Amino acid sequence: MTAGTLRLAELVEALGGELVGDGATPLQGLASLTSAGPDHIAFVTGAKHAAAMRACRAGALIVPPSLASEAAQQSALIVTTDPYLYYARLSQWWLARQRAQEPATRHPTAYVHPEAQLGEGVHLGAFAVIESGARVGAGSFIGAHTVIGAQAKVGDRCRLAAHVTVGERCELGARCIVHSGSVIGSDGFGFAPEQGRWVKIEQLGRVLIGDDVEIGANCTIDRGALDDTVIEEGVKLDNLVHIAHNVFVGAHTVMAGCAAVAGSTRIGKHCTLAGDAKVIGHLTLADGVHISACSVVTKSILKPGMYTGIFPLDEHSSWEKNAVTLRQLFKLRERVRALERPPEKT
Repeated sequence: MTAGTLRLAELVEALGGELVGDGATPLQGLASLTSAGPDHIAFVTGAKHAAAMRACRAGALIVPPSLASEAAQQSALIVTTDPYLYYARLSQWWLARQRAQEPATRHPTAYVHPEAQLGEGVHLGAFAVIESGARVGAGSFIGAHTVIGAQAKVGDRCRLAAHVTVGERCELGARCIVHSGSVIGSDGFGFAPEQGRWVKIEQLGRVLIGDDVEIGANCTIDRGALDDTVIEEGVKLDNLVHIAHNVFVGAHTVMAGCAAVAGSTRIGKHCTLAGDAKVIGHLTLADGVHISACSVVTKSILKPGMYTGIFPLDEHSSWEKNAVTLRQLFKLRERVRALERPPEKT
């Protein structure tokens, strides 16, 4: 990752940390320990990477205090208590600097309805569409073939990649990132049965997304049936995540790839859903609940903690009986161990 030549001291001035060594060290990019060269900066999180650090050719390193003395013998340093967090902030700062050199443009094939509103410095890619009454905040990037529906709102300094759809009346806060192929405001899955057929229930709600939310590629967030689907600030969704209608996701919750949440479920703040985890509908997960990969949540979880549940598919009545039995296995084991324990000598 490159953005022109910088001096190491400029990074410290922008992001803090303790500078050790030559602040004039020139840097042209960030790199891993194994690929870094003399014009790169790399980071070391702890002692388990010390061997790789010794072999590294980087011109500068970001290190914890415990490695500062050793690392100072081979390169200039930024010393910080959390090198991984420092690297994350450095990556943002570096990319923002690079993008600041790219002027906002409006491609001639982009369509903006006369009643739409664009803030200052909005970039519109080829064949982007901004429909009637939509508002796009200042400094936002709207990629090629992306559609912002009627009356929708996109906050300041958002970045929507190519082929993103924001449905009518849906709203994104400031500084949101949405990757290619994602759809915000698709219809929720709602149908009423009638004599062996299905009658569509029109989805009349919206999707409301807070500030600093990142949505991966090919995600789907359904609009509410009557009330709104809500994604609070700081939520991070990996690729291929599905959020169904009327779901509420609390602030700073994260979901890994292929996670799915069924309709009308409420997920608290600071939760995690690992890859391919599923939550069925109309449940509540408390703040601080963490679901392991491939687990299926079938009941509300009202206490913070880590939860895991993987169970083979079976005919439903049999599955219910086995599930009840499985929950008793630990108690049964303790009873068997007590029965097998030799009697105490008198």
